[in-house]
Amino acid sequence: MELASVVVDECVLTARVVFVTGEPLRTSEVPGLAVAAVAALPGLRGHRCDNDAGLTFADEMADTELAHLVEHATLELMAMSGAPTSLRGRTSWDFASDGRGVFRLRIEFEHEALVRDALATACELVRALAHGDAAPDTEAWARRQRGW
Repeated sequence: MELASVVVDECVLTARVVFVTGEPLRTSEVPGLAVAAVAALPGLRGHRCDNDAGLTFADEMADTELAHLVEHATLELMAMSGAPTSLRGRTSWDFASDGRGVFRLRIEFEHEALVRDALATACELVRALAHGDAAPDTEAWARRQRGW
């Protein structure tokens, strides 16, 4: 997974996340990933998610796009750092137009440096979990970020 581009405009960050051929695209492709994500970011249990099935994000995590997990991990890291929990994100894709494995994330923010760092850390976290590696210390990261 690569963070291919980041554009910031009017308190909205838009990022393009690209997964290379052979990398998993969904949480269900990596056994235990959802459990590991919640262990690293317990606040994910309380995330809401707008989806056709009416599932919470905790339920959605059993089988969702890894880019969607990056979105929610970014928002959770920001919240852990003191950002408002009312901020929102959205994950979208158009494989026919952009190619398989290309996702677009849209994340609201109040502090640009925080959202950029949270997104980079969320990518690091999801990449580690997808490869079965240890998650970065998200609590320590959040403590360093408080006060931006």
